[in-house]
Amino acid sequence: MTLPKGFGSGGGASSSDVGKMIGRRVEDYFGIITGVFLASWVGTWAGVAVAVTYYPWAYPPPSAHFALTVLTIIECIGYLLCVKVVTEGTSKEKTYNGAIAGIITAIAIATILTDSFFFGG
Repeated sequence: MTLPKGFGSGGGASSSDVGKMIGRRVEDYFGIITGVFLASWVGTWAGVAVAVTYYPWAYPPPSAHFALTVLTIIECIGYLLCVKVVTEGTSKEKTYNGAIAGIITAIAIATILTDSFFFGG
């Protein structure tokens, strides 16, 4: 890839110049990624709740257990990969490990409690 005039090693440009040319840095997007993850889980939960409540003949509780559990696992893996890729190679790489573990654990507990009590049928 050829950089525009004034960027790159020939022009003495720094990595910050290249960063400005490419776009915003994403390592500070932990909060946004976490918010989107939590919103997607709430949306998944609400969809399963509506299906079980309004269409019980088409969506029995065992299907709700399976759907919510599998979709939660998929969303957690996606969240973990997003945060790990975004913070890779930065000083914040290990900073968010506890937060990631806590958030995923909280979602797992919420899923188990929801499966047990709300969708328990």
